[in-house]
Amino acid sequence: MRILDQGDPVDRLFGTDGVRGLANQDLTAELALDLSVAAAHVVGEAGAFAGHRPVAVVGRDTRASGEFLEAAVVAGLASAGVDVLRAGVLPTPAVAYLTDALGADLGVVLSASHNPMPDNGIKFFAKGGNKLDDSVEDAIEARLRELWRRPIGARVGRVRDYPEGFEQYVSHILDATPHRLDGLRVVVDCANGAAFRAAPEALRRLGADVVTAFAVPDGLNINDGCGSTHLGQLQRLVVTHGADAGIAHDGDADRCLAVDAAGQVVDGDQILAVLALGMRASGRLYDDTVVATVMSNEGFRLAMRRSQITVVDAAVGDRYVLEAMKAGGHTLGGEQSGHVIMLDHATTGDGILTAAHVLGRIAQSGQPLAELAGVVERLPQVLVNVPGVDKSRVASEASLRTAVAQAEAELGDTGRVLLRPSGTEPLVRVMVEAATEDQARAIAEHLAAVVEETLTLAP
Repeated sequence: MRILDQGDPVDRLFGTDGVRGLANQDLTAELALDLSVAAAHVVGEAGAFAGHRPVAVVGRDTRASGEFLEAAVVAGLASAGVDVLRAGVLPTPAVAYLTDALGADLGVVLSASHNPMPDNGIKFFAKGGNKLDDSVEDAIEARLRELWRRPIGARVGRVRDYPEGFEQYVSHILDATPHRLDGLRVVVDCANGAAFRAAPEALRRLGADVVTAFAVPDGLNINDGCGSTHLGQLQRLVVTHGADAGIAHDGDADRCLAVDAAGQVVDGDQILAVLALGMRASGRLYDDTVVATVMSNEGFRLAMRRSQITVVDAAVGDRYVLEAMKAGGHTLGGEQSGHVIMLDHATTGDGILTAAHVLGRIAQSGQPLAELAGVVERLPQVLVNVPGVDKSRVASEASLRTAVAQAEAELGDTGRVLLRPSGTEPLVRVMVEAATEDQARAIAEHLAAVVEETLTLAP
């Protein structure tokens, strides 16, 4: 299906990765507090708190707004009788790991991932460090601001800082990485975000010579011209420092993209292929299968087919990748954007863990990253984002279906077209793969114009 209707309804508070919006306008302290109270009630009534005093782990990225939103979340949880471990600035996967490792009933992260600094978000993890099901999110949303009996006296929640979570998470990365990185030089772009301490520390302890970049967060510079969505600086730094590879994280460090020694980008599809082949060689790739998304480049699928590895397609969004992995018992899945999930070691995408395994594959094989990633010969792919449109109508407009059919007829067997509403931003994504860059761009720009003309919101 070429036109996807996987966006969340426009009136649904939760998107594909929690609740996001402009901090202090869309995402306010009041909303953060109310969401936390509702989450405590819903998860508690589902049985997670049965027989003991509930505990939540709360972490955040480096955004200035995370400071007041963290305070609101902590207040909401404690007012609902939940004890809170305030872990401070940590990657999203670190909070997921700690939620599981500490036996906590709930995990909460304040982050808008790769979004610009003015945005922020709230995402919840259930017991075991797993993202909430849609049905649980809907239940939380339905119970916002309901009347409830507040605990008093000794029954209110207690709050304490939990700085030891950093060391526990770094140790987990070391334990989950099968090969040391001695002899490798790597530049790590921390996006001035949640990876700024954990990523360099973990890779250095594994033996790598680490050059850090964008690891001085000030609350305002997260993702600002750096990180996984802005790779130009990292490409130059890798060449300048004569590094074997570069690693780029996003604001909450659940993504990892890479750069080879020549400064060429290695995207999530190529990373997934490198890991899949390495895991298959060591007998750790269950059923010789990897889970990807409909946005993965056709070159990735061809590479996996040549290596007799099956690809299972999922909708875009790491939660949907995870659902497909669990349904089939698969151990590896990921997205072109750099979300990679290794279920043997993590319950969600973990950029630092991914980096350690990719670098470990270089060290173990003795092959440069360019050679490892070269198994994927990417088809030219152009992605155009169309903002300010009614993304809920993507699948229902006949004119869009006609335009896509015409584009597919022009491409024949040499490419493909995909239109889908973003699950985290108010826009529609137009993706075209073709035999040449020029053809892909021309078709993508034409379809983007049709989307804009058809779906533009009234002023």
